[in-house]
Amino acid sequence: MSDHVSVHEPKALKATRTLLGSLIAIAAIAYASDLFSRIGLAIYTEQYLAVVLGTSLALVFLKPQANPARRGMDACVAVVAFIAGLYLAVQYPMLVERQLDMPPAALALSGLFFVLVLEGLRRVIGITLVIVVLAFLTFALVGHNFSGPLQTRQIDLDRLMVYVGIDTNGMLGLTLSVAATIVIGFVLFGQLLLRSGGADFFNDMALTLMGRSKGGSGKIATIASALFGSISGVVVSNIVATGVVTIRMMKQGGFKPQTAAAIETVASTGGQIMPPVMGAVAFLMAEFLQISYSEVVLAALVPAILYYASLYIQVDLEAAKEEIKKIDPALIPPKKQVFSQGWIFAIPFAGVIGALFFFNLRPETAALWGALGALIVGLVRGYNGKRMGLADIRDALAETGHSIVDIIMIGAAAGFIIGILNVTGLGFGLTYALVQLGQGNLFLLLVIAAAVCIVLGMGMPTVGVYLLLAVLVAPSLVQVGVEPIAAHLFIFYMGMMSMITPPIAIGAFFAASIAKADPIKTSFTAMRLGWTAYIIPFLFVTSPALLLIGDPMSIAVSVVSALVGVWAVSVGFVGYLGHKRKPAARLAFMIAGALFLVPLPGETELLIGARLAGLVILGLLIGFSCSAKGRLAVRTE
Repeated sequence: MSDHVSVHEPKALKATRTLLGSLIAIAAIAYASDLFSRIGLAIYTEQYLAVVLGTSLALVFLKPQANPARRGMDACVAVVAFIAGLYLAVQYPMLVERQLDMPPAALALSGLFFVLVLEGLRRVIGITLVIVVLAFLTFALVGHNFSGPLQTRQIDLDRLMVYVGIDTNGMLGLTLSVAATIVIGFVLFGQLLLRSGGADFFNDMALTLMGRSKGGSGKIATIASALFGSISGVVVSNIVATGVVTIRMMKQGGFKPQTAAAIETVASTGGQIMPPVMGAVAFLMAEFLQISYSEVVLAALVPAILYYASLYIQVDLEAAKEEIKKIDPALIPPKKQVFSQGWIFAIPFAGVIGALFFFNLRPETAALWGALGALIVGLVRGYNGKRMGLADIRDALAETGHSIVDIIMIGAAAGFIIGILNVTGLGFGLTYALVQLGQGNLFLLLVIAAAVCIVLGMGMPTVGVYLLLAVLVAPSLVQVGVEPIAAHLFIFYMGMMSMITPPIAIGAFFAASIAKADPIKTSFTAMRLGWTAYIIPFLFVTSPALLLIGDPMSIAVSVVSALVGVWAVSVGFVGYLGHKRKPAARLAFMIAGALFLVPLPGETELLIGARLAGLVILGLLIGFSCSAKGRLAVRTE
């Protein structure tokens, strides 16, 4: 999230924080470019992670506080955290070799980092995830006294601490590694793209493409937020970056404040699920599933299309229903000017895609190529005559470090949970218990899993949501036979919905504050606009054809049926198609849409019958509408 604060920040503190933030970004660049090996320095990945973690903790504790009396203590803790990170990096080879002997240094460092990470987590995210980690720790210590699937192996606290702190299955494991390598790379890419003029180009491109259409301001917000959100990886940052322009534009165009805020929220949230970047989660998912990045992108393509198709349809119908006026033509830049100035921004994306698909480079290295492309574009040309300067590069490096701190804390905490699950055997027991709770009923298990995902995802950044849920929930879905890619996309979608689902709905609340709208009304409007994200995951779990898995004919039929269903349900929600619809007609549209969406795997006759019934209902609704228009025209004449 954004690192801006409203309290006074002394110059020395600001300079220190800028230096530390830049250090994180520079270390990530060095790691992604294999600089250490190029200069003959062989290091463990865990040594790099220790430096990043210690520096990130220092940044957390140096964040300006509203209470100046705490600054001295926080500064001392920040120094301790930074030195501890450097010490762990230097001593790691020795400590990991003697891990089973539990040397005092390993125990002291593990305990220190456990406390520091939890306090850092509390400061950047809140108390919820801290409670989750402590609950797992407590259960790990007493779980051997239980009977049944949740019984754990007995383990002493000191051995548990060393394991989660030093072992590669703990704090320094997969979750921290992907956060400190892949995610940092794409955050840097996004920061440089933003400062090179990319965000302005996305905005102008959306404006010139949609500005002249009905409800153009809402469609501009949808496209601009989707493009920027896919790269930013943080919903709230995207809302703040684009919403200050798009929300005002929508309100001026005639959208209600809560509707304008909700459109921005849903569009920004959807940016995280839109290929090819998906807020960097596409690369993490490929790492977790041990599949190619291209497989993740292809699987995520149709659900993202359905999500944005629904939003676009509802914005279009809402604009017609409320008679929203078009954008002032004077505000729309000439299409030729926009694309002649902005075509060059294809270069950074070409760098990422080329590095991934043609050179088979690691995701963090591909992100570095994209960042280099954005840097060159910004320095050489920029957008609309505004080029990037040295101050922009400095700020991009510093903001990269500041932006990644939340995710580093979550990655380390998720590592604690993974370590506890592995060393105690609780991971298998938890999966088994969740499957038993579903009582062999896949739909019930999915509902339980969805509720857990929404609750655990509340208030966390995109990558943090996915990292946590991939560890805690996805294994139970895979265990009952759900396609692994479907299980991971399911938990990702449901975790993201915490951004618009009350009572937290942090994305909707931020947008509401910009729009000066009621937060609760905004969140419920956002739920209505983003309804597909609650439904589509259930569909692609039971119908993998929506993930482009299966024969071409089944895929084509499933996709077309889903698009028709999304259109019909969206019409029902808005209550407008040519004219305002009465409640009975709205319900009929929703029923028809549901008949197109409902999956009935293995039941071909029922499936065909449901689709035909939906087609008949839609035909009758449209026929009655045309007949009514004809009668009205005759009367008018």
